[in-house]
Amino acid sequence: MSDKESRKNGFSDSSIFGALPQEKRDEITQAVETRLVAPGTIIFRQGDPGDSFYIVNSGKIRVFRRDKEGMETDLSILGPGDCFGEMSLLTGEPRSANVEAVEESRLMVLSKEQFDRILKDYPDLSLAFVKQMSRWLLRDEKLIEVEAQQAYRAPRLAWFDFPLLIGVSLVLAIVFNQSNPNGIPLFPKFPDRKSIPAVSPTAAMEELKRGESIIVDAGPANFYEQKHIKGSVSLPLSVFDILYMMTLAGEDKGKKIVVYGGTISKPYDLELADKLILRGHKNVSIMEGGLSAWEEKGYPVEGQEKGHK
Repeated sequence: MSDKESRKNGFSDSSIFGALPQEKRDEITQAVETRLVAPGTIIFRQGDPGDSFYIVNSGKIRVFRRDKEGMETDLSILGPGDCFGEMSLLTGEPRSANVEAVEESRLMVLSKEQFDRILKDYPDLSLAFVKQMSRWLLRDEKLIEVEAQQAYRAPRLAWFDFPLLIGVSLVLAIVFNQSNPNGIPLFPKFPDRKSIPAVSPTAAMEELKRGESIIVDAGPANFYEQKHIKGSVSLPLSVFDILYMMTLAGEDKGKKIVVYGGTISKPYDLELADKLILRGHKNVSIMEGGLSAWEEKGYPVEGQEKGHK
């Protein structure tokens, strides 16, 4: 197979560019650079400036992060038809991960100028990239959560250690607050739930059917993947600023947003509702009973748990 045919097939296989008209794919094929990389080659590193976009034509590519201690977290393995490098080009931020060739790989490389020109000519591609980035952010958050849980092992304490620890913490907090005019609250302050209107699952369902509202899941990404209200938007607090720009920033600030996802120990829904109100959304409410109340009504849910795939 010639190099030209290989590049042409690479664009056809791409989940992003495969939707472009054939004549546009042929035009890009003429301009794209082909790069053959050996196994173990670092294509770019965390912190590098974003200057190129890549499509895997053949081979295998590893995407990973490395923390300050040198601990590596694998994010994904990419193969023919997959692409990478767009996040930095779209956001203007430095590269957020390291990319390495696992085996000899042939890559098609578009410069930032070429990439920007394609998005200008075909703005629908921007939405496709935003959706892909959203999925990746949620996936990365879940991987980091799992790794943190595996790395952390709490030491066993005897029952009589707990009153001692609590007592020492309170004494230190009181001393600090008395000596520091700014102080630190002994208990976290959350928004007043009574100040944010509540909506029943029945009312939320009716509004959703009429297209009058958006339902937002405030829980962590792994909770959302296990089970969530069908059609809801995942907006975890840990990546709120980034995902908000991709999902709700363009919505009418007067449109109703129904938030759910609180637990006994963590008021995710309340905190998220407060953030949305601070962003200027004027019609934010919290769904009574959350996901369990929604399920009791027999309303649709989806996720990885058995029976909700």
